[in-house]
Amino acid sequence: MSRIAYVKHEEVTGKAKEVYEDLQSRGALTNMKQTLLQDYNTYEAFMGWYSSWNRLVEIVGQRAAVVYAHAVSSTNGCLLCSLFFVSDIQDLGEDVATIQFTEEEELLVALAKQIVKNATAVSDELFGQLKARYSDSEIVAIVGFACQMMATNNFNSVLRVPLDDRLLPLQDKFQPADWRKDIK
Repeated sequence: MSRIAYVKHEEVTGKAKEVYEDLQSRGALTNMKQTLLQDYNTYEAFMGWYSSWNRLVEIVGQRAAVVYAHAVSSTNGCLLCSLFFVSDIQDLGEDVATIQFTEEEELLVALAKQIVKNATAVSDELFGQLKARYSDSEIVAIVGFACQMMATNNFNSVLRVPLDDRLLPLQDKFQPADWRKDIK
């Protein structure tokens, strides 16, 4: 159960109301966005994710971007975000349990796991592999996206934003990360 009530149409005013109505008209008023719209400034800050996502897709392509976002979200243990990207993986014609990663996707998955587990310990070896494949500007965009994804994960997890109806049938596909189980 969500820790924060969704904003209601009759409660929003100004820009938030415009956004609410636009999202509602396009069928894009997700549970997360209804929660974020409790505070328009926070909503606006989180919507920067889309610019970061678009840049990531330019650099690595749609499939690798989805794989990377899923790796960040599942390693970070975010049910909502993980299942969102499970849905995207399925839309690509793949099964999250059997997907075979390309060399680039393996690199991005390794980066995602290291960033989430301990951002201060991303290995020099992994970073060298990134430098061999991407420009400094591209690395900034790739790492920046992971950090924005983690913020989104944390927002949804802390506030226990419920799954959107379209994600409910995918609940059995969530593989929660267990790497934190022994952390005191």
